[in-house]
Amino acid sequence: MKKILDIKGMSCSHCQAAVEKALNGIDGVEAKVDLGKNQATVNLDKEIDDQVLIEAVEEAGYEVTSIS
Repeated sequence: MKKILDIKGMSCSHCQAAVEKALNGIDGVEAKVDLGKNQATVNLDKEIDDQVLIEAVEEAGYEVTSIS
């Protein structure tokens, strides 16, 4: 399963790395952040609630504006 997260507040490669680290720290998640699009592409090995993804991004200091 694949989800696209729109993320607000990222402005540099450090931001990108922080969000990737936060999302990849969730069991069953493989995430890649596109800084130019302010999006994270998240591949899930199992069902993970959107709220878990949102909280991981928020703990890294950024805001998820939408998930598709």
